Amino acid sequence: MLLRSLTALPRLRVSAPQPCVVCKSKMSGSSRQISPKFISLEDGGDITRCYKFRLVSYNILAQVYVKSSNFPGSPSSCLKWKVRSQAILTALKSFNADFLCIQELDEYDSFYKSNLESTGYSGIYIQRNGQKRDGCGIFYKPNCAKLVSMEEIYYNDLANSLNLESTDTSEREFSDKDNHSDHGDLNDPRIRLTRDCVGLLAAFKLNDPSHHVVIMANTHIYWDPELIDVKLAQVKYLIRRVAQFKEAISDKYGCSPSVIIAGDFNSTPGDKVYEYMISTSTIQLHSLYGHNGGEPPFTNCTTGFTGTLDYIFISNTNSLKPISLLQLPGPGSPDVIGGLPNHQHPSDHLPIGGDFEVLSYSNSSTSKPLEEPLPEINKLKLDNGQ
Repeated sequence: MLLRSLTALPRLRVSAPQPCVVCKSKMSGSSRQISPKFISLEDGGDITRCYKFRLVSYNILAQVYVKSSNFPGSPSSCLKWKVRSQAILTALKSFNADFLCIQELDEYDSFYKSNLESTGYSGIYIQRNGQKRDGCGIFYKPNCAKLVSMEEIYYNDLANSLNLESTDTSEREFSDKDNHSDHGDLNDPRIRLTRDCVGLLAAFKLNDPSHHVVIMANTHIYWDPELIDVKLAQVKYLIRRVAQFKEAISDKYGCSPSVIIAGDFNSTPGDKVYEYMISTSTIQLHSLYGHNGGEPPFTNCTTGFTGTLDYIFISNTNSLKPISLLQLPGPGSPDVIGGLPNHQHPSDHLPIGGDFEVLSYSNSSTSKPLEEPLPEINKLKLDNGQ
């Protein structure tokens, strides 16, 4: 979903720290969806000799948030669930990805779960707190990797951890995530931190000869630019949970997992959230796109705001090597003129992703068998399509 409170900035250059352009011209008349194209990186190596996998992260725009008033530049026909659901499903299948990290995932049980299972995926899902109907999901292909453990992240735990007098927030009901009425009394830290945002942590054993383990996180950070302190608190909590999860996996199985953190961070390059993610010493990370030519000009494109909000962060290890990037359109591309969603792109966000190879000289293979999942630390249930 868009950052409605941000104002438009001048047209960006790829290296600019805070990208923002606005798509206002007449919309393209084409109704054909864009086929994804993955561009090889110059130093990608010989991808035919190494084990590889593909990851795509995509905020698909939950249908519950689709209103014509929010997207005045979008054709009404492409906003209807019957059309959008099939367009999104077509897009997800077209990536031919081994892992899909999806944000704003609603209709999980009624639509996406069964439809993606029929194409060979298994999935795990977490729904947002309160009255929110969307959440985050990770779909994966069992022929590529085995899920060995998972944890859920509820960022409301930040408020619950405060030693303050209890504040009842159970009666809050929101119909629009961009409605400022959901703020409540921002002077109350518990209310300020209760934003109903979530994330997922999962450990996968790859089906490569070394049985390398990848820890994957998928998250959706709070949207409002006025609450940058809340966003920063959420990503700090995220990193802390990822580090704890990584340590537990490492100790249990005697391995050195790689870490991939994907999602909609609702933050532009150069702001406090982005800088924290690439500078924290808890887990040393770099941005997939930022480290390979620069962040895309935008991943969110509407008539009110256009900028980069979505990222894939990777741990600085010698185990995984990016070998391609999913190509994104530029500001002048006909398929984004007029703003999203449209018939070419079913969400107001663009997907990001890439191919990775597991380096053959990696010493990260497990010394203990990965035949049994970790004890479910938070009494979570694994959904393996059963």
